[in-house]
Amino acid sequence: MEVRSAVMQGTMDLLVLKVLSIEPMHGWGISERIASFSGDAFRVNQGSLYLALDRLQGRGMISASWRLTENNRRAKYYRLTRSGTRLLDHEQREWRRAADGIELVLQTAR
Repeated sequence: MEVRSAVMQGTMDLLVLKVLSIEPMHGWGISERIASFSGDAFRVNQGSLYLALDRLQGRGMISASWRLTENNRRAKYYRLTRSGTRLLDHEQREWRRAADGIELVLQTAR
């Protein structure tokens, strides 16, 4: 159970960092972008998303400021920091390494 939770938390963080590497956006936009980019494979729970945003902001990986949306509503916009960019690069390499390892195991003949 603990491992699954850590994997899911790391995956959420990676997805958020990747989306924010494109442009700053508000929480709803982040969740919509993740769903769109994943072909709806990932529908992000808003509670989980905001926990990830708070966690990443607390670690200095993202910053936030209040702005008006395209609909003239006030929303908190998140952006990647330099530290967040470095973390994203590292996490992408680690994700690919892990995925390659899993693929090797799955290809093992019975």
